[in-house]
Amino acid sequence: MTDIRLEVTADGSHTLVNTALAESYHAFNGALTESLYVYIDSGLCALAEHTQEVRILEVGFGTGLNVLLTLQKARELGLRVHYTSLEPYPVAEALLAHLNYPAQLASLYPAAPLADDFAAIHQAPWDAPVKLNGDFVLHKRAQGLESLPLDAAAANLIYFDGFAPSKQPELWGADNCRKCFALLDAPGLLVTYCANGQFKRDLRAAGFRVQPHPGALGRREMTRAWKD
Repeated sequence: MTDIRLEVTADGSHTLVNTALAESYHAFNGALTESLYVYIDSGLCALAEHTQEVRILEVGFGTGLNVLLTLQKARELGLRVHYTSLEPYPVAEALLAHLNYPAQLASLYPAAPLADDFAAIHQAPWDAPVKLNGDFVLHKRAQGLESLPLDAAAANLIYFDGFAPSKQPELWGADNCRKCFALLDAPGLLVTYCANGQFKRDLRAAGFRVQPHPGALGRREMTRAWKD
């Protein structure tokens, strides 16, 4: 079994570290801060300017942090969300129970049932859609992007949140860029913390309009790619 340990990042929020890959699930400079900036502010909020119905495909469920953040922002903005999240190697629930995201988010969403939401996200069964509330459906799929059928998760927003290209080069390849383009409806948006040059070239070749965007926490860039 892969050894996964828990660590505290610079903003006080937790991340997990896959020791076999020597890779963290979130930025050591601030797990919560990075996810809020990359996926919520630069992704969900940008797409919400075009539609109130958001269909998300997440490549890399990991700790479930992006789901928790999306659920809170969707409530705030009154969005209807169908959220499909892919994870070929789910983390053990016993370890996920120690993550401190609900406590860290309490100042931002003081009235939200954060602990209950986080528990519901992780208790939701794999490979079946579950309503977390009337306007938010979560479908966790225990598989990778490569094996996802093209008709399984039509989306208008993709959170591309896998391990870095240096750790999982096959995930960031041209075939998956073309698959993401095919899975997206227009207008559609792909967001990721990564600004790898070859990945951006492959996105452009697949048909995306790639828009470099200032990165989080001292990173020079992240990537937003639109299907117009």
